[in-house]
Amino acid sequence: MEFEAILAIAMFLTAIGALLMGFPVALTLGGVALIFALIGIALGVFPESFLLAFPSRIEGGSIMQSQTLIAVPLFVIMGVILERSRVAEDLLSIASRLLGRVRGGLGFAVVLVGTLLAASTGIVGATVITMTLIALPTMLRQGYDPRLAAGTIAASGTLGQIIPPSIVLILLADAISNAASQASLRSGAGSAVVSVGDLFAGALIPGLILVAMYLAWIAIMAFLRPAACPPARLDGDTPKLTFREVALGLGAPLALIVAVLGSILGGIAPPTEAAAIGAGGAILLAGLRLARDAGSRLTPVMLLGLASLVMILALRNMLDLRAAAAHSGPEAAGIAVTILACIAFFASVGAGLLVLRRAQQLKPALTSAVHITSMVFLILIGASLFSLVFRGFDGDELVADLLAAIPGGRWGALGMAMLVMFVLGFFLDFIEIVFVVVPLVAPPLILMGFDPVWLGILMALNLQTSFLTPPFGFALFYLRGAAPPQVSTLQIWQGAIPYIFLQLTLMAIVAAVPALATWLPAIAAR
Repeated sequence: MEFEAILAIAMFLTAIGALLMGFPVALTLGGVALIFALIGIALGVFPESFLLAFPSRIEGGSIMQSQTLIAVPLFVIMGVILERSRVAEDLLSIASRLLGRVRGGLGFAVVLVGTLLAASTGIVGATVITMTLIALPTMLRQGYDPRLAAGTIAASGTLGQIIPPSIVLILLADAISNAASQASLRSGAGSAVVSVGDLFAGALIPGLILVAMYLAWIAIMAFLRPAACPPARLDGDTPKLTFREVALGLGAPLALIVAVLGSILGGIAPPTEAAAIGAGGAILLAGLRLARDAGSRLTPVMLLGLASLVMILALRNMLDLRAAAAHSGPEAAGIAVTILACIAFFASVGAGLLVLRRAQQLKPALTSAVHITSMVFLILIGASLFSLVFRGFDGDELVADLLAAIPGGRWGALGMAMLVMFVLGFFLDFIEIVFVVVPLVAPPLILMGFDPVWLGILMALNLQTSFLTPPFGFALFYLRGAAPPQVSTLQIWQGAIPYIFLQLTLMAIVAAVPALATWLPAIAAR
C-alpha cells in the first residue's frame, strides 16, 4: 500500500475517532484535514495546489454560489417558526378527536400528524419531543401498550428525514449532484445534475408508502391485540370539533405543504423560491395561531395574505407574468393583480412578524434558525476541506478500488456502502454522514451504473432507519429524554423494532423497484 493511501486511511479514522469523542464536527473535519495536509506537504506526498484552491472552492459554485443551499436557511426558518407556534399541539388535538373513537385511532393520529409535521417542519428532534410530551401521556392514559405507543411516536418523528421538504434531502441533493458530476467527468460523459426537486419528487412515493405501512401495522395490532390500542374514552365535557377549528388547525398546514411541494413538483417555482413561499406561509400560520390566543385584530390581514398567496400561485401557473408578455389584455391584468396580491402578502407577513414579536417568539425562532444554519454551513466548509485533502491523497481512488473489490459486484459494493452509513448513523448526525461519507462512496457507485436519484433516496431511507435503531438511534434518545418514568428504555427499544423492519422492507422494495424513486422525477421533468 502506498504511503498516500496510508495517510488517507489514517486521516479518515482520526476524524471518525475525534467525532466519537465529542469534538465539534466542523472544527474536527477542517482541523484533521489541515494537519494531515501539512504532514503530507512536509513529506512531499501532498500537492500544495490543493490547499491553494480551497478558497476558490468555497467562493465558487459548490458552496457560496450554490442555488441548492440557499433553500436551507429558508426551510429552517419555516420549520423553527412552525415548531414554536403550537401547530403540533393543534394537529394532535384535532386528529385525536377525529380518530380517537376508532380502535387504534390515537396511533393513526400520531402517524398522520407526524407526516404533516415532517412535511412542514422537517425537524426530527423537535417532532419526537413534541409528540412525546403531548401524545404519549394521553396514549398511556387510554390504555395503550407502552411499547406500541413509544415505537409509533419515535417512528413517526423520523418521517422528517424522508418526507419532503426535508433538510436531509436538500443536503443530499447537493452531495449527490456533485457526486454525479464527478462520475460523469470520470466516465467522459456530459455533466449530470441532480436537483432538490428531483430528490423531493423521488422521496414522495416511498415516503407515502412508508406512512401507509405504519398505518397498516397499527391496524394489524388493533385487530390482533385490541387491548394494546383501545378506542379513546373522551370526557363528557370535551367540546365538539367545529369546522373553523379543523380548517385552521388541519387545513392551513396542509395547504402550506401543498403550496410548497406543489409549486416544486408542478414546475411553478424552483426549490429556493418554494422555500421562500414556505417561510412566508409559516409566518402567516404561526401569526394566525398566536393571534387566536392573544385576541389580536390582525387576523383578517393574515387571512388576506393566505388568500393572496393562493392567488399568486394560481396566476403564476395560468398566465405568463413576465413584463415582456404584457402586450395582451389577460397578461397585463394578471400582472396588475399579481402586484396587488404581492403587496397584500408582504403586508400580511409583516402582521405575522408583529404577532410573533408580541408573543415573544420571533427572536428565539430567528436565533435558533441562525444557529442551525450556521452549524450546517460551518460543517459544510470543514467537510469540503476534508474531502479536498482526502482527494489529494488519492483517497477517492482508494474508495473506488475497495468498492470494486467487494464480492458481489456492484450490489455488493452498494450493500457495503449502505452498511457503513447505517452503522455510522448510530454515532454521527446525518449532516456529518452526508458531507463526509456520501462524497466518498457515491461517485464510484454512480460509475457502476446506479441512478443518482434512486441512490439518494436509498441513502435517505438508510439514515432514517439508523435514527430509529437501538441502542444508539437519535430518535430513541429524544424520546427517552421526554418520556414519563413509567416507560422503560427497553420498552422504547422493543416498540421501535417493528418499525425498523418496516423501513428495511421499504428499502428492499425501493432497491428492487427503482421506478418508485425515479418515476415521479421523470414525470416532473417533462
